[in-house]
Amino acid sequence: MAGNIFGTAVYYDADCNLGALKGKKITVLGYGSQGHAHALNLKENGMDVTVGLREGSKSWKAAEEAGLAVKTTAEAVKDADVVMVLIPDELQAETYEKDIAPNLKKGVYLAFAHGFNIHYKKIVPPADANIFMVAPKGPGHLVRRTFTKGSGVPSLVAVEQDPAGDTMEIAKAWAAGIGAGRAGILETTYRQETETDLFGEQAVLCGGVCALMQAGFETLVEAGYNPVNAYFEAIHEMKLIVDLIYEGGFQTMRNSISNTAEYGDYVTGPKIITDETRTAMKNILADIQSGKFADEFLDDYKGGFKKLYAEREKAADHECEKVGAELRGLMSWLK
Repeated sequence: MAGNIFGTAVYYDADCNLGALKGKKITVLGYGSQGHAHALNLKENGMDVTVGLREGSKSWKAAEEAGLAVKTTAEAVKDADVVMVLIPDELQAETYEKDIAPNLKKGVYLAFAHGFNIHYKKIVPPADANIFMVAPKGPGHLVRRTFTKGSGVPSLVAVEQDPAGDTMEIAKAWAAGIGAGRAGILETTYRQETETDLFGEQAVLCGGVCALMQAGFETLVEAGYNPVNAYFEAIHEMKLIVDLIYEGGFQTMRNSISNTAEYGDYVTGPKIITDETRTAMKNILADIQSGKFADEFLDDYKGGFKKLYAEREKAADHECEKVGAELRGLMSWLK
C-alpha cells in the first residue's frame, strides 16, 4: 500500500488502477532503450499500443517483429488518447512542432520520461492537454528484463497540467503498467526530476566520476607508474566499490574494504572534494536551474553537435581508453 519516504509519496500496484488505461489508444513515440520497454510491457498488460517512428527508422522492423503496430509519428499521434514521448531530448521540440502538436486531440494525455523540454518550456503544450511524467530510475533494458521476470524498476511520476482532474491516476497506471508498481512509484515534480537528474549526471555520475577516474590515471602515469597498474587502481576497481554501495550504501562498502582503505577514505576524501569543488557544484546547479545548460546543449545540437563530437573523439583517444581496451581483452567474464 501507499507509503512515504522522507516526505515523498510512494505507491505500489495496489494503489494504482491499471484499468484507467484500458480502452484508451496509447502511442509510444520512439523504440529505443525506454521506448521498447514501455511499449512491450504495456502491450503485455493488455493495452492498445501503437509505436510512432520517423519514416525509414531502423527500429520499424524490430517493433513490428515484436508484434506492435507501427505508424509514422504524425499518424500515430492522431486519435491517440495517451502519447508518451520517448525520443532524445534534442529532437523533441522540433518533432513536437512538426508532427505532434498538429495532430494532438483535445484533452490528450501527453507524457515524457524526463522533464527537460517541458520544464525549460522548449515544448509548450495546449492548456487542455494533461501533462504527466513516468521516469524509470534505470535503463530501458532493465525495465524490460525485470518486468519479464515478475519484478520492476522504481519510477518517478509527476503531473504538470491536469485539466481532466485524473492525470495522476493515469500516470500511476502507466507506471504500474511498465512494472514500477512492483518496486515503488515515487511522486515528484517536473522541476525536481529535471534539475536533480541533470546535476547528478554532470557533477557526479558521468562528468564527476569520469573526470575523477581519468585524473587519477593521469596522476599515476605522470608519476612514472605503469599504465596497467594505474588503470586497475583508478578505473577498473570503481565497479567493485560502486556495486557495494549500490547493494547496501556507504556502510556496506566500508565494511567490505580494509581498514587501510577505510582510513584513507575518511582522511583523503575531503582533500579531493574541497570548498572550491563544492562551489563549482553550486555553480553547475545554478546553470541547470537557470536553463543556461539546456540552451548551451540545444545550441550545440543546432550547430551540428560540434562540441559534443569533438569531446567524444578526444575522450576516445585518451590513453586510459587504449589501456582499458587491452586489459578488458584478458577478462573472459566480460565476453
